[in-house]
Amino acid sequence: MFSTLRTIFWALVLILALSFFGISIQAIVNSPAGQANFVYIHSVLSALWQWFYNLVALIPRFKIGI
Repeated sequence: MFSTLRTIFWALVLILALSFFGISIQAIVNSPAGQANFVYIHSVLSALWQWFYNLVALIPRFKIGI
């Protein structure tokens, strides 16, 4: 619970810091480069999720012991 609150706190601090320096999150998200970056990050995270899911699915199949 504490780590979730800490993450939310730092996300808010980051957003405030970006707005302090005049960086518009909406402009970044709507730009073609920003959208391409989001698609790339989504594909990488999706591939990592599938890899971990398949790894965890294989673990019960191996029987270690006697």
